[in-house]
Amino acid sequence: MGLMSRAAIDQLLYLMDEAFDAEGHEHSLLANIRSVKDEDWGWLPQGGSRPIFEIVAHVGLCKYVYDNHAFGDGSMSWDRPVSMPGIRRDASSNEVVAWLREGQRMLRGSVAALQSDEELLTLRRANWGQEYETRWLISVMIEHDLYHAGEINHLRSMRQGNDRWAWEGDTG
Repeated sequence: MGLMSRAAIDQLLYLMDEAFDAEGHEHSLLANIRSVKDEDWGWLPQGGSRPIFEIVAHVGLCKYVYDNHAFGDGSMSWDRPVSMPGIRRDASSNEVVAWLREGQRMLRGSVAALQSDEELLTLRRANWGQEYETRWLISVMIEHDLYHAGEINHLRSMRQGNDRWAWEGDTG
């Protein structure tokens, strides 16, 4: 029996790590959260409806729920909030980051437990009931971290008054 390849799994794990918390990488989710001050968590720009805290809570919940449906028993449900490990609105930033890290640890652990790249083609359940290839679900979670990291960055930069490119310098 030959060795089963895990090259694609290893690459997806690398991309998951980079999107979540790459050292020195400003695009990662946690890099953008680190730049949020306590007073920024609940701020809304005019016409806005989702403060940074709600975006971060959404990202974290998705980690738990996607993992639970794709790799677990599928018991978590958006219409039953008590079935999901939420985070208190008054939680400290350290508590929020610890909660996010736990969701990432669980999801990453499920991906790391895959035995071979062939399993990336296995159909798994999404939280809305449809089945998709495992690689698609993993890709969505990587993209999800990066997408919302950008939202967090933009809200934070508007709140802190530094919403410009670094090369533009201070225009004021």
